[in-house]
Amino acid sequence: MSDTQQRIDDLVKSNDILLFMKGSASFPMCGFSGRAIQVLKACGVDPKNVKTVNVLDDDGIRQGIKEYSNWPTIPQLYVKGEFVGGSDIMMEMYESGELRQLLGATPA
Repeated sequence: MSDTQQRIDDLVKSNDILLFMKGSASFPMCGFSGRAIQVLKACGVDPKNVKTVNVLDDDGIRQGIKEYSNWPTIPQLYVKGEFVGGSDIMMEMYESGELRQLLGATPA
């Protein structure tokens, strides 16, 4: 495992709610990242309880997260070490109530 992959793995395993995104929770730098934050808020998650990683700050992470998850797009949400998906999947899971349930099991 490369150093970048190890850093990503450590982040995923040490944060209950982790979002790899463009920008930050308070200043998303793309519409999809902004929507991901809004979906989390709609599920009752305080953005302060979400660990975010700005992929624009580190090109190694930006490319490495796509390899780590085998998922081509950003943002990417992880809950308790498990890959959930990007903003479209988050939206579908929110609409079905599945995301709120998944996050409800996560301590705030």
